[in-house]
Amino acid sequence: MGRLALEVADIFRAHGPAWRQAQHAHLSLGQLKVMSAIEQCRSAALGGHVLRCAACEQVDIAYNSCRNRHCPKCQARAARRWLEARQAELLPLDYYHVVFTLPAPISAIAYTNKAVIYRLLFELAAETLGTIAADPKHLGAQIGVTLVLHTWGSALTHHPHVHGIVPGGGLSPDGERWVACKPGFFLPVRVLSRLFRRRFLEELEEVHRTGQLQFFGEFAPLADAMAFADWLAPLRTCEWVVYAKRPFAGPAAVLAYLSRYTHRVAISNQRLIALDERGVSFRWKDYRAKGRTRYKTMTLAVEEFMRRFLLHVLPGGFHRIRHYGLFANAGRREHLAKVRELLHVVPAATESPLPVATAATVEPTFVCAHCGAAMIIVEIFARGQSIRAPPILRAAA
Repeated sequence: MGRLALEVADIFRAHGPAWRQAQHAHLSLGQLKVMSAIEQCRSAALGGHVLRCAACEQVDIAYNSCRNRHCPKCQARAARRWLEARQAELLPLDYYHVVFTLPAPISAIAYTNKAVIYRLLFELAAETLGTIAADPKHLGAQIGVTLVLHTWGSALTHHPHVHGIVPGGGLSPDGERWVACKPGFFLPVRVLSRLFRRRFLEELEEVHRTGQLQFFGEFAPLADAMAFADWLAPLRTCEWVVYAKRPFAGPAAVLAYLSRYTHRVAISNQRLIALDERGVSFRWKDYRAKGRTRYKTMTLAVEEFMRRFLLHVLPGGFHRIRHYGLFANAGRREHLAKVRELLHVVPAATESPLPVATAATVEPTFVCAHCGAAMIIVEIFARGQSIRAPPILRAAA
C-alpha cells in the first residue's frame, strides 16, 4: 500500500518541536513519548531492513514501526492478531452492541483523573450489565461482555465512553441451561441507564472521599467535599446516555465491527485532508445531523489539532479492551466450553469464521511492490536512538 498524502506524523514532524517547547509545562511525559514515537515511526530513526525481491531482484528499504498504541500507522497488525485470538471464542448467537457514555461534566474532570474515572467507567458498565442480566425479571442469567474504551468524539473532543459486545443470552444460575434473550431485544436501556448513573455517582463520591481525584484550574474548588456534593447534585437527575443497537448479523459481522473499533486511535490518517496556512483539515461526523449532511469537514489550527489528539493519550499500562463475566480471563475457556456444550455446537477450531493460516498459506511479511513476490531481508540496520521524551529546555538560572 502506498503512503497516504497526509499523516498525523507529518503534522507532528513539521510543527511538533516548536509546540513542545512552547507547551513543555503543560504536556505529560506520556504525551511527549507519543509525539516522539509517531514522529519517528517508519523512519531511519528507528532502524529497519534492506530487502531484495526473490523474483525481480528489486531492492527496497523498510523502516521499523514505533508500535505505539496511539500511532495511526501501527494498529492494523495488532488488530489482526487480536481478532485471530477472538475468532475462536465467537458463539453462533446474536450479539448486541451497547454503549455507556459519561455526561460532559464528568468527562471534563476525567481528563486529569484518567486512570480513576476510566477504571470506574469500565467496572460499572460491566457491573450494570451483569446485575440487570442476572435479575429474573429481565434475563436471569450470567452473561459475558467485552468492553472497548474510546475517549474521543469525531471532532477529537474528549468524550469518554465504552462500547460493549454481548452475546444474546447467558448461563442460568446453576450453570446447566443457556438462557436466550428475546429476539431483537437484550436488556432495557432505561433500566441500565438508571443503575449505571446511581452506581457511578456512588463510586465517584467514594473516590473523592478517599482523595483519589485531582482538581486544577476552574475545577480546583471541587476538592472541597461540600462543593463536590453540590456539583454532583444535577447529575443525579439528568439523563445518562446508555443505548443498545440492533444485533449484529452473525459472528462475521461481529468480527468486522471489532476490526474497526478495538484498535482505533483518536483520528486515522485516512480522515486527514490538508495541512496548510489555515491549519489541519479533516473529515468528521456530526451525529446531530441526518443523512449525508452528517459528514462534514473541520479545520483546526495546527496547535489545537495537536492538543486535541494528545487529549486521548491513555495512562501507562492502562488496558482499553477488557473482558467480564463469562469472558473474564480467569474462567473464559471453561465457560465457553460449557456454553458450546449446552448449545450443541462443535468447538470453534473446526468452524472458524476466518481462515486459519497454515505453513503453506502464511503471507510473506514483505511483498515486492513491482511484481508481488516475497522479499527477503538482506541487511538489518539499527535504530539511531531509543524513543524517549525530548529534553525540556530550561531557562538559565
